Amino acid sequence: MLSPEGLVAAAAVLMGLALLAWCLWAGRLEVPGDVGEEEEEEEEEEEGILFMAEEGSGHCRLLCKPSALAQHLVRSLGRSAALREGRWPWPRWPKLQMLWQLLQPPEPEPVVARELLQLPDAGVVALDWLVGPWGAAGGGGGVSSPVLLLIPNAAGKVTGGLLQLGLRALERGFVPVIFNRRGHNGCPLTTARLQPFGDPGDLRETVTYLRCRHPSASLLAVSEGSGSGLLLAYLGESGSSSRLAAAACLSPIFRGRDWFEAGMPWLYEWPLLLHLKQGLSRYAGALAEVVDMDMLLGSRSLRELEETLFCRTRSRPTSWECYWERNEPLRDADEAAVPVLCLCSADDPVRGPPAQSLPTELFRSSPYFFLLLTPHGGHCGFPRRRPGRCWAHEAVLEYFRAMAEFLRTEERRKGLPRPRRWGGPSVEPPVFTWQRSYTR
Repeated sequence: MLSPEGLVAAAAVLMGLALLAWCLWAGRLEVPGDVGEEEEEEEEEEEGILFMAEEGSGHCRLLCKPSALAQHLVRSLGRSAALREGRWPWPRWPKLQMLWQLLQPPEPEPVVARELLQLPDAGVVALDWLVGPWGAAGGGGGVSSPVLLLIPNAAGKVTGGLLQLGLRALERGFVPVIFNRRGHNGCPLTTARLQPFGDPGDLRETVTYLRCRHPSASLLAVSEGSGSGLLLAYLGESGSSSRLAAAACLSPIFRGRDWFEAGMPWLYEWPLLLHLKQGLSRYAGALAEVVDMDMLLGSRSLRELEETLFCRTRSRPTSWECYWERNEPLRDADEAAVPVLCLCSADDPVRGPPAQSLPTELFRSSPYFFLLLTPHGGHCGFPRRRPGRCWAHEAVLEYFRAMAEFLRTEERRKGLPRPRRWGGPSVEPPVFTWQRSYTR
């Protein structure tokens, strides 16, 4: 018998194939390589540093404020083999790329060790440490190996792409760990409270715990899709006290309210809506005290579910406008003090048109935000023919390597004493209560 998750995946595959067949029959898919005059004119007007015009990921552009770090990233990413390898044979079919990313399982299947972390209000988040498929020892990361925190999308769906990135990082000597929000991905819900879209409180507690568990290691973070709203909010709210050395976002959602209100492709929204409802139904008894469960489980869109869950509560109802004043990902972006690489595709069908969904002014003015923009790649897809399937994963790992190299060079040039880890604040975090972490 198939599990509920398996049935959902099988239904999504069948619907995706049906959609593909219908599009081919109706002639609605673009022919690869058929670039119209309008698109060519748009490409000529694009901003940023064009550093890849050969075979591979296409005409990638890096939009950022000029700096020594930006020049170093252009050199490092321009030399990256991942950006030069063969592309997906259907570069102009972003919805197919999105379906491929959502449904493809990782290869090989990872081995995960789960750890539950208790929060100050008695809530719980789950940390899934990737330790295989090579066994409990993992890929050989030592005590000071960099810890890579992986943040899934806002629905808590851990995609095969995110797991694949974790496996690639494990092979390179990182210590990858997946952050699961309250009630997501099998994490128990011990309080009648879930985590709003851009509330970084639980993530802050998690980073503090990771710093105490790995005091001599650098902390890095990568988010996928709508999960980037949480990471961007954390970086802005924490500023120079984030304890992260660097961060990256794959196909981030920058403007949360606009994204929910604009609506999403049903091929993306429907599976995530079912995934969320399935998880929430497990805690119907506890959540019934604070929300209308019939209305919640009857939601027909992600916006309706978000509004019911966080705005129409029984104890503290609030307006949709007030909710987003507290949860917009970029509300404190000017305070961010950690380098952030955002990998985006111009044809992302989930984020929306670049002119409305990309905060280009932020990348022009802030020395910490870098936008790597490619014409084709879909949403979190960035596919390629070779094993690994996603060239963006290699670009992210190359970015982290380049960041470490740049900071080491700067330390030597300025004659600064070598810190215990690259990046992060100089002060040590407060003593952590180890009893709050339980059940490895």
